[in-house]
Amino acid sequence: MTEPTKVQPIPSAQALHLRQLSHDLSNALEVILQTSFLLGTIELDENGRQWRQMLDQGVQQATNINRELRDYVRSQSENAAV
Repeated sequence: MTEPTKVQPIPSAQALHLRQLSHDLSNALEVILQTSFLLGTIELDENGRQWRQMLDQGVQQATNINRELRDYVRSQSENAAV
């Protein structure tokens, strides 16, 4: 039976860079989310409503993935609390 491979922590410099990219992605997603919200304040035809719903679902999924990535980087970083 083989021993499970221990995952090496993410070096601090790379973790910092990943956290900065995640922050920038969060800012971009916020613009999309706010635009989608504003689209919800105007009258849209059926196609427009469906496209807005697709937009909302996509941005929510991207936001959740970004949050998971940020949590993973935080927990796997060299300077993570043990």
